[in-house]
Amino acid sequence: MNVAIVKYNAGNIYSVVNALRRMGIEPMLTDDAEELAKADRVLFPGQGEARGAMEYLKARRLDEVIRSLRQPVLGICVGQQLLCKHSEEGDVDCIGVFDAEVKRFQPKKHEDKVPCMGWNNLRCKAGEKLFEGLGDEPYVYFVHSYYVPLCEETAAAAEYILPYSAAMHKDNFYACQFHPEKSGKVGEQILRNFMEMGLK
Repeated sequence: MNVAIVKYNAGNIYSVVNALRRMGIEPMLTDDAEELAKADRVLFPGQGEARGAMEYLKARRLDEVIRSLRQPVLGICVGQQLLCKHSEEGDVDCIGVFDAEVKRFQPKKHEDKVPCMGWNNLRCKAGEKLFEGLGDEPYVYFVHSYYVPLCEETAAAAEYILPYSAAMHKDNFYACQFHPEKSGKVGEQILRNFMEMGLK
């Protein structure tokens, strides 16, 4: 299987590369439109700041390339946020696959820390293939200061300060706010489910 990871100015890409290698997959790191278009699977991970990431993507027209992809695509962390239409982080328009706005967590009491950091459980929407075989409320690892509110495209919810979209799905686009590559066996199963979509 030909697996591509979108190469851009966001951190955390190599932890995803290493997670795939542990699964026996050697991904290709690329910002080439043709390579991304012909890949069987595309991953769009990232940590960092939304405005700077979008400026980089738009300068290379990678926003258009990503929007046009027809194979399964998985956004991770900032990758999920950039697939939305707008982010409060830097007040920037994003790729616009998901019709949702990215918001900053606003603490409501003293113990509400931002960024949200640590393990939390998911409430997965029934029938979502990304979460097959994981039970009702699997635990995964999060690090983020911004979130996507619950919406029509929410595939799994989590709660920190308020309920929010821990994962999203629309057509061939999947995304997760958490880090599957840092979520142990559960995260590995999520990545495996993504790789096996359409093959069963």
